[in-house]
Amino acid sequence: MSSAASPHRRFPITTRGTLLLHLDLLVTGIVMTFLGPMLPILSVRWGLNDERAGYLSFSQFLSSMFGMLLSGVLVGRVGYRTTFIIGLVTMASGVTLLASGPWHLGIVAVCIFGFGHGITTPAANLRTAEINPQGSASALNVINAVWGIGAMIAPFLVALAQRSHRADLFLYGTAAALMLLLVPFLFVHFVPDVRTETGSQPHMRKAWTANTLVLICALFFVYVGTETSFGVWLASYAKRLNSSSRSLWAVTPAFFWGALLAGRFLAPLGLKFYRETTVAKLGLSLAVTGGLMIMWARGMGTLIPGSILAGLGLASIFPISVSLFPQWFGESERNASSAVFASGNTGGAVVPWAVGMLSTHTGSLRLALVVPLLGAASMLIFYVAQGARERIPAALSGPANRSA
Repeated sequence: MSSAASPHRRFPITTRGTLLLHLDLLVTGIVMTFLGPMLPILSVRWGLNDERAGYLSFSQFLSSMFGMLLSGVLVGRVGYRTTFIIGLVTMASGVTLLASGPWHLGIVAVCIFGFGHGITTPAANLRTAEINPQGSASALNVINAVWGIGAMIAPFLVALAQRSHRADLFLYGTAAALMLLLVPFLFVHFVPDVRTETGSQPHMRKAWTANTLVLICALFFVYVGTETSFGVWLASYAKRLNSSSRSLWAVTPAFFWGALLAGRFLAPLGLKFYRETTVAKLGLSLAVTGGLMIMWARGMGTLIPGSILAGLGLASIFPISVSLFPQWFGESERNASSAVFASGNTGGAVVPWAVGMLSTHTGSLRLALVVPLLGAASMLIFYVAQGARERIPAALSGPANRSA
């Protein structure tokens, strides 16, 4: 009796946590994306070429991969609420550490806050899907749109800090926001707070050995790598195209993230009338077009529209793909999710680093941006094939229904 009542005495406020989840993803969006617009500042501070600068993004997302692998374990052992608390504290610590120190300390700082958002992101997405079993695709689009608000705000905040030559103020302010958000998490009780386990060991073995798992892991590897590459390198690319501007280059990624945000708000409307794969194909067609415009840009007049198209096109791919987990994995979706999310973060580590390495070795960041362009094109091919697979059963069932 006393043990059952104790959570409510310790945590007087019980909640499903929807508002806190959205606020957490908002600040996480800033933490995950500010490295891109800050990269030129850090490159000057530490004297980095593109390849070495790419190691910052590589470190962030590689450490985030380990956070994602641990996220599901943490939720199972200590619940969602404590998992989010750990993520907030870790992100705040890493961002604070980045404010000062040499190159190697910067790598450590990036790894720390990368680990923190790696813990947070899958937990937030999975909880959102669990508490919204009907219409999970729309709910995931909304919460990821909130993440997009944070991603869009980050370049403007960095630009403000850059104009005053006080990048450390942005970092300390972001750490303070994370710690402020921590306070309500300390005084609430999530209901429910742990995942309800479904499936069994045979399901788990099936998920980890199925060809489907490998294919979806590759999809997330390419998606996160493509999105992150645009987010990380657009500011550096813009600065080289428009070096006379004091800070316009720093806000260029905001056009990409802002379009991604708008797309995630608009996607639920499209999903009311069209299949998920149809919306994904339309989006990826826009992303390929935007990627081509970015590569061919000679000034901001082409770069900004290209960034908008790329962001708008990629907007719905992550939430749609997460919503298709039950279709792809059945009862094994939870067992497969950690591997899929970790693969995505591996892509976020490897692909932007590959862009930097290619830029350094070819002497052309423009040429190196072919990497995310090819990523968008390969995802378009995947969803075209996925749509064809959906149409085949419908075509086969049509004649049978008519004959009946």
